[in-house]
Amino acid sequence: MSAPLVVVHPDATVLAEAAAARLLTRLLDAQSVRTPVHAVLTGGTVGIRTLEAVAASPLRPAVDWSGVHLWWGDERFLPDGYPDRNETQARAALVDALVADSGLPAGQVHAMPALGAVVEGVTVETPEQSAAAYAAELAAAAEPASASEGPAVPEFDVLLLGMGPDGHVASLFPGHEGLAAGGATVGVHGSPKPPPERVSLTFDALRRAREVWVVAAGAEKAEQAAAALAGGAVTDVPAAGARGTERTLWLLDVAAATPA
Repeated sequence: MSAPLVVVHPDATVLAEAAAARLLTRLLDAQSVRTPVHAVLTGGTVGIRTLEAVAASPLRPAVDWSGVHLWWGDERFLPDGYPDRNETQARAALVDALVADSGLPAGQVHAMPALGAVVEGVTVETPEQSAAAYAAELAAAAEPASASEGPAVPEFDVLLLGMGPDGHVASLFPGHEGLAAGGATVGVHGSPKPPPERVSLTFDALRRAREVWVVAAGAEKAEQAAAALAGGAVTDVPAAGARGTERTLWLLDVAAATPA
């Protein structure tokens, strides 16, 4: 696992714009050496603002979107189209436009199954069913030899994560039983942040990414960002466990980088 590199930006607006430029450049660089490439999206205020900045960027047409697969690190277990779903917000910010006019195949947008979705003829009624279906989709896109190295997931070229004020990433919360989950995905119950039911990639899956980027803004994130970067216990500050195999990048604004 790679040691974290920290990059600090003046404010949340610049942070989102810089993260968008980095993401597009990362996809272009990855496409120069392999295809397809895999990116994992995140929700949250800065995460969605980053996607909006990607949509507006002049670099956007340079990416061959037909060779990109989009995934999510976690999702709120709600019916399809609910505004609180990360997928819903990401589609409005960027993804639907990429499908409509940038050549991204709809089948390469891999959303976590929603409450009430029908997968393989079965109605998804629990976070565990959604997690199992997503694990199967991840495995279908993984390299055949990857299962010997951990859960069968693609070696994500870039995986974006937000971080909550409590230090959680994806839907892996401090002291929660989901922190110890094995396999690729986990159904989450009793989330301390509503809604209580969610679906998340596990740490085993997150750590298969070539690059992991933690993107965080705001003074309320500063204490936990400092604790994570100092190597705090994952049970107390889960963000400390978010590491990429080749690179771990923390993209912060000044407020998040300056603990009181």
